[in-house]
Amino acid sequence: MAEIPLPDDLGERFIRLTEVIGALRERCPWTRALTHESLLEYLVEETYELVEAVEGGTAGPGRAAELRGELGDVLLQVLLHARLQQEAGSFTVADVIDSLTAKMIRRNPHVFRPDGSLRESSEESGIAAIEQAWDEAKKAETPSRISPFEGIPAGLPALLLAAKTLSRASRAGRRLPPTQALNAEFADENELGDVLFSLVRRASEQGLDAETALRAAVRRYTDEDAGT
Repeated sequence: MAEIPLPDDLGERFIRLTEVIGALRERCPWTRALTHESLLEYLVEETYELVEAVEGGTAGPGRAAELRGELGDVLLQVLLHARLQQEAGSFTVADVIDSLTAKMIRRNPHVFRPDGSLRESSEESGIAAIEQAWDEAKKAETPSRISPFEGIPAGLPALLLAAKTLSRASRAGRRLPPTQALNAEFADENELGDVLFSLVRRASEQGLDAETALRAAVRRYTDEDAGT
């Protein structure tokens, strides 16, 4: 894939955006009253709007414009959180960028040398090897972390939480939940939960995303209902 050039004035544009955010914090009472906690609902909302744009957007320029707008809304949340920490004297958005750059270099040794330069070899690594290198880098960063499930947000949607847990378990060589036949009736919520967990495992093994599949099914249902 050929390298895609970025605008020469990208840095100036980014600085201007941070200046706008700073001016809002200083001059807009609503923006000035924001906190990390009060921003969380907007972060969740904007993230789901981005997911919806990716999954249900139309092809062509219309979809590109929608994605551009939703990405901007998510970026706004990142910049606001970074600005709050800057005001507290903790770190700035530049530190966030530097930290992310270093992490991407550190966790992708198949692409970068430790000094950040590109490797000369064009041989592509397999997905499993890339994931293993990523996991090993994470372990080195947090040696106190024992369980492969540490760091998975407990507040994730249930299907996404199950899929992430299964992925971590598989990569760590842990026991996976047994596959189960779908019963017409369930004795209790525990049995229902085991069956759902099993379905997520079966979907993952077939390269399917249970969260995306269920949202798509709901959309199909509501679209059909709207058309009646």
